[in-house]
Amino acid sequence: MIRIDEIWLATQPMDMRAGTDTVLAQVLKAFGCVKLHCAYLFCNKCGHRMKVLVHDGLGIWLCAWRLEQGKFHWAHIHQGDTMGISSEQLQALIQGLPWQRIGRQQVIDTL
Repeated sequence: MIRIDEIWLATQPMDMRAGTDTVLAQVLKAFGCVKLHCAYLFCNKCGHRMKVLVHDGLGIWLCAWRLEQGKFHWAHIHQGDTMGISSEQLQALIQGLPWQRIGRQQVIDTL
């Protein structure tokens, strides 16, 4: 499996037709560099598609994910900002769950 040490969200929506080179350029623009073993997540404007780029030290992995119903609960942060999330939060995010509510016990709570 691919080792992922850090997971980063970008706020700028991405065209999901973008290929590896375009996504890599977006990562460089949004984050300034591409670190080893980091996952960089981008969502489309509609919020139901996501692309993830990972540099594993040997090459670049590009993954696409789509929700059949609903939207991803994307971060509510200022455009141009980025934020890190935990692997537990990523698991909730890709299932369309409210990952921002995952606490220390890795359970979703009510606010």
